Amino acid sequence: MLIKNIFDPTQTPHPQEELFETLSEGSSTKVERIISRGQVTAPGKWYDSDTNEWVVLIQGKATLELEGGKLIHLSAGDYVVIPAHQKHRVSYTSTQPWCLWIAVHFPD
Repeated sequence: MLIKNIFDPTQTPHPQEELFETLSEGSSTKVERIISRGQVTAPGKWYDSDTNEWVVLIQGKATLELEGGKLIHLSAGDYVVIPAHQKHRVSYTSTQPWCLWIAVHFPD
């Protein structure tokens, strides 16, 4: 059994890089830790996943944009379920404090 800390700063990326770390993965579910420091989705790019995604923002502030222009503003503790094939992008992430996300990808 390996014990790690979700806030472990040794895993914090250089400010120019976003970190995606798989914490657990099964046959149909994946849990990942994401650290963002001001990174956003590139203009014109949309995420379109084949699985549902439950996302909780543990630390920081962020804004998700759904296709069609709806904005979802998140603060520490807020979570959202993004259904499979719901096009979305990240339009804002704070730098102080940096954003710490937990994302769980799962099928219908």
